[in-house]
Amino acid sequence: MNNELFDSLLESVQQMDEITRGERRASRETVVAAVQVKAIRERTHLTQQKFAELIDVNVGTLRNWEQGRREPTGPAKVLLRAIERDPEHVIPALA
Repeated sequence: MNNELFDSLLESVQQMDEITRGERRASRETVVAAVQVKAIRERTHLTQQKFAELIDVNVGTLRNWEQGRREPTGPAKVLLRAIERDPEHVIPALA
């Protein structure tokens, strides 16, 4: 790695550390709206086990989503949005 690139990288890391300590404001923030998995599941009146089986994921994965430790991605996120928007048609189609 050349010195110029390394110096630029080091400066970025130092700035990140300053932001983390509250000494500097971030120049931009990216906010990603999380899928509200627990609320979606509760509207279906299904237990975690039954809902996990319905969408074909491990119940531990579902728990991680509901507790905010992980966020669903790709097809799982799309499926959850479909259930959220039209549960009366999507749920029977999955059963």
